[in-house]
Amino acid sequence: MYIPDEASENKEIVRRYRNLLRVWYTRKTPADKKLVRKAFNLAVKAHVNDRRKTGEPYVYHPLDVARIAAEEIGLGTTSIVCALIHDVVEDTQYTLKDIQKLFGNKVAQIVDGLTKIDELFDDQTSSIQAENFKKMLLTLSDDVRVILIKLADRLHNMRTLDAMPKEKQVKIASETHYIYAPLAHRLGLYTIKGELEDLALKYLEPNIYNSISRKLIDSKPERNKFVRKLVNPLKKALNEQKIEYQIFAIEKSVNSIWEKMREREIPFEEVHDAFAVKIIIDSPQKHEKIDCWKVYSIITDYYRPKMDQLRDRISIPKANGYEALHTTIMSHTGRWVEVQIQTIRMYDIGMKGYAAHLKYKSSEATNSGLENWLKRISELLQSSEENALDFLSDFKMNLFSDEVSVFTPKGELRNLPFGSTVLDFAYSIHSQVGNTSIGAKVNRKLVPLNYRLKNGDQIEMITSDKQKPRVSWLRLVVTARAKARIKQAIKEDRKSFKEKGTEILKGFFEQLNIEFTPNNIGILQSKTSYSGVIDLYYFVAKGKIELKDVKNAFQDNEKGNWMRYISIPFLRSKNVEPETLSKKIRESIRTEPEAMIIGGAVNDLNYTILPCCNPIPGDDVIGLISKDDMIRIHRINCPTAIQEMSKFGNRIVKAKWNKKESISFLAGLKIKSIDSVGLINHITGVISNEYHLNIRSFTLETSEGITEALITLYVNDLKNLQDLIDELKKIKEIKMISRVNRFSKTK
Repeated sequence: MYIPDEASENKEIVRRYRNLLRVWYTRKTPADKKLVRKAFNLAVKAHVNDRRKTGEPYVYHPLDVARIAAEEIGLGTTSIVCALIHDVVEDTQYTLKDIQKLFGNKVAQIVDGLTKIDELFDDQTSSIQAENFKKMLLTLSDDVRVILIKLADRLHNMRTLDAMPKEKQVKIASETHYIYAPLAHRLGLYTIKGELEDLALKYLEPNIYNSISRKLIDSKPERNKFVRKLVNPLKKALNEQKIEYQIFAIEKSVNSIWEKMREREIPFEEVHDAFAVKIIIDSPQKHEKIDCWKVYSIITDYYRPKMDQLRDRISIPKANGYEALHTTIMSHTGRWVEVQIQTIRMYDIGMKGYAAHLKYKSSEATNSGLENWLKRISELLQSSEENALDFLSDFKMNLFSDEVSVFTPKGELRNLPFGSTVLDFAYSIHSQVGNTSIGAKVNRKLVPLNYRLKNGDQIEMITSDKQKPRVSWLRLVVTARAKARIKQAIKEDRKSFKEKGTEILKGFFEQLNIEFTPNNIGILQSKTSYSGVIDLYYFVAKGKIELKDVKNAFQDNEKGNWMRYISIPFLRSKNVEPETLSKKIRESIRTEPEAMIIGGAVNDLNYTILPCCNPIPGDDVIGLISKDDMIRIHRINCPTAIQEMSKFGNRIVKAKWNKKESISFLAGLKIKSIDSVGLINHITGVISNEYHLNIRSFTLETSEGITEALITLYVNDLKNLQDLIDELKKIKEIKMISRVNRFSKTK
């Protein structure tokens, strides 16, 4: 337990401030130091009575965020100032006007981008997290430092997450995994991205995180010995060529190792690319490319490369500015090893991301897609009229997804999100090209508009002046630019029908003796569920809305129902907001933190266990309140739950299993084995006879002596399932067995 001590805390504040000055390696003029000192003094004064959940002075947090911004990202004076005061407006009596007077417009703008929106939204229909993310990005389009400081803030919060309650941990970890780690990756902050992913895994999958971390530590001596033997001949050859270099091994992050284990369905011991060998050379920028290929040539003199694993990210850098030459070689022990070749400049950009990119910006060698990516953010923000949740989904799709590299007929390179179609490509060229597209030639072969692009495709669009965008096109595109341009074109086209639609609708109103007023038009619009009057007039003009539809919309008014469309100022409103399930739960949690019990009596709360992750007793679970006031139970590591928690953190309910109840839950096992006589009997014997469990389904496929089985069965809890798995592993023919997280419940 933390015990406050003013004297020691003051010493610690001064120590952290001096450490900040020591690691701040960008320009430090007397004026810069004075400005940072001014921000430090304001932070100490503003947060003088504030403390963190740990009990420590709150000012430790902005000091550490500023240190991360300076040391780990490489930001300068303005960013350090903003980091020191980033919570002042949100948490204290100081306003943005105060910040503007003290530090100027630019600092105030960045701090505003870092300040959360007040939580004024209906928590059942809106996402405060998505609204805050959109607000932050609106500032990002003008100044990328907003998101860099936010990433430093998020990193420190993740490093100190232990003090938070469980539901806050999974909410923040989910946000980090879903939004902030991919954002760090996009900005080239690979080190921070890896740490954010690992820390998110620590709270979403604590057992897996601890297991892999322990195995990495245990295997390190053997790994170091292997690397020393591998690089010895390379060092000798590089010395002979008088190349200045550094060689070292880099461990892959715990999360990336877990992703490989899950994707390939293999144990830790079989993940052979848990580390890579990195060679950093000192080379002038004009000779970088040829020198990196020279090192590659030296490596292949000693080790045979795997040709389909050669990645030239020097000729075509990644969208975040990352440059390197990657190859995979067969080592002296018969295992494949990844080798990464970079120059000092490339390595600097790879570690520090966008901040380092700015340092080398004058060089033509860094004309990567990073600026284009930031332009795409700005474009997405400008073209988006969507609500925050739709915006967040578009942002994930367009800016965090993998990319495909394609070519125009003249050989110009274009990068688009994975899953893009030729129609997306057309809109990336020009709106008019997209609006008039009727097809395309890909690699000189005719393809339809829904053709999905592949790396290396060369596309030539076919257009016609008679073509117009259609609503169905919205299903063919994934990029925000294409969607926005299609919607805009459809809207403009429908506007041309306003006059005709108005004339027809007036006639309908006259026949029904209804006054043609904005209020009555609004009633019709709500009854017909059209999003705006433009659509309403368009569908009237097209004959989709007829006289009978207008009559039906107003028939309820005939018996006095018109009164609900006007207000009566003399009556006191009795519209007291009903007690929703979410409010009931929150009140219950305040008085009884573990109120949500799964299985048996659950305090009259409705819940359902979802098939997307099939949680069973013993799994760490979370409850999420849905719009229909049902609590949906997920495993904490469920991808669907992570996505929902990253958007609706205020709907999270702590949940635990009722250990007194004996209920059977559906679970699944996937087994790979060597085919042999009696294998099925052996497996079913263990399940039915030894563990007395009911099998719901058993499917089996055998090919070339390898058998794959999928078994669904009913178990009591996680320990019951794990004991069964351990027992089945003793069958010598079984080579792999894993739990199935998602399967159909249909018979």
